[in-house]
Order: sequence, then structure tokens, then C-alpha cells
Amino acid sequence: MHWPAAEGSTVMKFLFNVGVVLALGVALWIWGKAPWYAVIALAVLFVAWLIFSRRGQQAASVTGVGISTLRQRLGSSSVVIVGIAGVVGVLVALLAMGEGYSETLRKTGSDDTAMVLRGGSASEVSSVMSRDSIVVINQAAGVARDSQGKPITSGEIVVAANLPVKGGAPDEEGSVQLRGVGDGAWALRPNLKIIAGRKFQPGMRELVVGQGAQRQFAGLEPGREVKLGTQTWNVVGVFASGDALDSEIWGDGDVVAEAYRRGSSRTSVVVKLTDAKAFDTFKAALVGDPRLQVDVDTTLNYFSKQSEGMSKVMRIMGMTVGTIMAIGAIFGALNTMFAAVAARAREIATLRAIGFRGMPVVVAVMLETMLLALIGGLIGGGLAWLIFNGWTASTLATGTTGQLAFTFKVTPGLMWEGLKSALAIGFVGGLFPALRAARLPVTTALREL
Repeated sequence: MHWPAAEGSTVMKFLFNVGVVLALGVALWIWGKAPWYAVIALAVLFVAWLIFSRRGQQAASVTGVGISTLRQRLGSSSVVIVGIAGVVGVLVALLAMGEGYSETLRKTGSDDTAMVLRGGSASEVSSVMSRDSIVVINQAAGVARDSQGKPITSGEIVVAANLPVKGGAPDEEGSVQLRGVGDGAWALRPNLKIIAGRKFQPGMRELVVGQGAQRQFAGLEPGREVKLGTQTWNVVGVFASGDALDSEIWGDGDVVAEAYRRGSSRTSVVVKLTDAKAFDTFKAALVGDPRLQVDVDTTLNYFSKQSEGMSKVMRIMGMTVGTIMAIGAIFGALNTMFAAVAARAREIATLRAIGFRGMPVVVAVMLETMLLALIGGLIGGGLAWLIFNGWTASTLATGTTGQLAFTFKVTPGLMWEGLKSALAIGFVGGLFPALRAARLPVTTALREL
């Protein structure tokens, strides 16, 4: 089949553009999966090419000329930098929210403590454990005992309670997780420390509150009274644990159960194991007991699982918002670099005329764009770290974890992810202007202003 020359040229251009788009998609996918050491190795190889190859030296020379004119194009260059900085800043901040939430729950619990729930329960809130079951669990193999030979366990009840939100409207209330605990609760969580006041007394309508809950809700200072349900309680202390428990308030398990009409039942049993290796023995003893129908997990694994759903939502949200903003930044980079190529058309044509090939021109234009992208990425990541690292926030109450206070955590991994995103935007934004510069006929370019 033969096409007319004009038609054939159009078809070839179309096929070329399709090939570029497909190759770009594959390259971006590989870039997104590449670990840091692969990126460093790629950068080293690229620098070696610039230094030791003839075309690389040409590309470096053209890049140097382009960078030297950036001051004259400060306004248009700033558009690229600011746009990419905004993308990276928002992306890193949103991902830091998910990272902080996950870490707060991952730090809750340990490998040498176990949580027992009714079989099929998604969380403590939806579980009910009878008194007879609790007695059997306390006597199971693998349970650690104190100096008096008593098992170190805590039958616990978790309910939702409403309290006034600090700084909110007079009638605005939020949901806080109230945990009724047994005698062994303190030994099970050695990281939990009373930082103000004292512990509650068993049998009394007294509360100790996590420092995260105290920041979120009004009236939780020691010496104050709060109303939970139909009962009035005295706040006698504040504790800090550095994990999800900071968002809870605690009281005596029997008193909480009575106030919420739960009788002798509990929602979970937390157990201290003789050591982490005893978990399998403990689990096998409970699962194989015909009197029980329970799910058993380490507390570390239980709370880590509770973070998975919300963390995934936060990450998807961050990626979605970041992608939308990235599209805008790419168009900004395209406009800027197309304008830069048009302004330097004669210069590029002159270089082509004296023997510079197309590849050095492509590399030079893309290097210039990616340099701007790198600057924007560093600014955006730095601002996200300065503003959001350690920022305190809280979730809305859910059916699994209740309202949870946590801090944003901008990790080196998230900063690296932000920089990779910035360079990807710069790569896409510079590729098509670079290809145009390399393919522009010399005679045409020399006639352009």
C-alpha cells in the first residue's frame, strides 16, 4: 500500500507520537518502582556519559548555555518551580498523614502480649466475651504469671462515650473510646505512665485520661467531673503511652460494665505471654478448646491490622490529589519549555548546523526542565517537613478504633517519593518540547524570531 507523501508523513508522525507515549508510560512505571539505589546508579551512569562521551559533552555544553539564561526567564521558570513545589508539598503532607496514623497503631502492642476476641469479631467494639470464657483463657498454657502466681491478664470492655470537643461550639460533642480495664492492665502496658494525678481506684467511678484525649476534649483535667452516659465520673489522672492508647480514657472494668449494663461480660482479654515464642502454644490451646470460639492475635499484629483500611484510604486520597495537581504542573512545564524552545530556536538551529546532533539537544532541554523540577521538589518537600512533621490531628470515630489522635510523620521515604514525583513531572514536561527542538528543521528555525 502506498500513501501520498503528505499522508505518509502524517501517519509516521502519528505512529511516532504513539510510540513516544507508550515508551513514556513504561518509563514512568519503571521509575515509580525503582528503589533509591537503582536511581543513584542510573544518575552515576548518566554523569559518566556526560563526561566521557562526545554527545554527552555536547549535551552538557548546551545545558550550560540554557541554565545561564534562566535568570532572563525567571518569571516563566518560577511557574514550573512553584507548580511542582505545590504538588510535592501536598503529596508529602497527605502521605505523612497516613504514615503518622499507621505508625501510631503499629506502636500499640507488642509480640509478647496477646488479644483474644470472640470468633469472627472485626474489632474489640464488636466482640463479647463471657465470664466463663475469660476464666478459661486466664488458665491457658503460655500465660505469664506475677510473683504471687496470678496470671497477668486483663478482661477489658471498650465502649464509645460522648464528650464536649475542646474549642468547639457549646453543644458540639465528639466520640471518645472508654476502656474499662482489669488489675493486670498496667503490667501489660509498661510504656504507659501517669504524668499527672494518680491511677483510678478499683470500684470507684474514677477515670484516667490519655494525653491525646485530653487535647481533644474539654473538661478532662484532674479534679474535674465529666458525665458519661447517665453517670458522673471524676478525672483523677492523665497518662501518656505514645501510641493509640493516648486517645482513650480508662476506668475500672467492673464499674464501666455496670454503668453501661454489660454485666460480667467483656469485649476482649489481653494476656501477657511468658515470651513471644509462647504465642503459638497459647493460640493452639485456645483454638483447640471446645469451650471457646475465639480469635487470637498478638496485640502488635491486631493494632497494625486496624490501621490498614484507613491508611489505604489516606494513601489513595494523597495519590489522587497529587495526580490531579501533577497534571496541572505538567501543563505549566510544557508551556514554559515550549516557550523557551521557541525563544532559543535560532540558537538551537545554529548548534545543529555546526554539527550538534538531535540527542544532545533533547537531553539539554530535559535536563533544564528536570533541574527546575528538582528545585521545586526540594522546596515542596522541605516546606511539608517544616509545616506538617509532628502536626497533631485526629480521625473521626469509627467502628474499629474510635477517635484517634496522631501526628503527621514526614519520613525520609516520603521525601524521596516526593522528589521522584517531581522529577517524573519534569521528565514529562520537558520531553515533548525537547523532541520538538530536536526535530525542528534547521532552515525553519533560522527564520524564527
